Amino acid sequence: MLKLKPLVLTPLLSLCLAVSAAVAGPVDKSLPTVTPVPYDPLLHHEIDFETGALWRVGHNGTPLDYTILPQIITWKSPEAFGWNVGSGRLGFRHRISLLLEPIVEGPEDYYFGIAGSGTLEWWNAPRDFSLFFAAGGGVGWMDSKGYEVEGAQGQDLNFNWFLYSGARFMVAERCSVALGLYYQHVSNLDQDDVNPGIDALGPMLSFGWHF
Repeated sequence: MLKLKPLVLTPLLSLCLAVSAAVAGPVDKSLPTVTPVPYDPLLHHEIDFETGALWRVGHNGTPLDYTILPQIITWKSPEAFGWNVGSGRLGFRHRISLLLEPIVEGPEDYYFGIAGSGTLEWWNAPRDFSLFFAAGGGVGWMDSKGYEVEGAQGQDLNFNWFLYSGARFMVAERCSVALGLYYQHVSNLDQDDVNPGIDALGPMLSFGWHF
């Protein structure tokens, strides 16, 4: 039997390796490409500064004209629970707001308060746009003038209820802006003989920081 010596095997092995490398092409030694996960605002806390203007609406409360300029600082929790809806995500979050509301038209001068609620937010798949709706209420304090001006509020301690809906846009990974419509009712729940209440409605602009 013919035996190939190592001297013959070595060049044959080298030739086979060279041919295999040429067929397979160059070896890619770079790291595999990892697609980054988009920032999801629903999974993070959020602080919003909201500013707007509200005007008295309806005929069930005070007959006086009111103009209120709400300045609101709001904290929102990460999603408490939610559902995949369409191509996006509908999430429920907790919301707590501090209210500082100058009254620029009306007998009183200010309303300070706190309000809490849940908020529903639908975010699209890229998480750069959402529609939201919140409803809740709380308690606050104003310099009432009910015993000085007819139609004014009867006592300093007053409660508030609100409805708030709009759209939010992410303008950077952790920053957003929103435009919405805000309705607010202020009343003392008949704890005083004078309780005309205030129903007010107007636009709200919001700047959000997500962390």
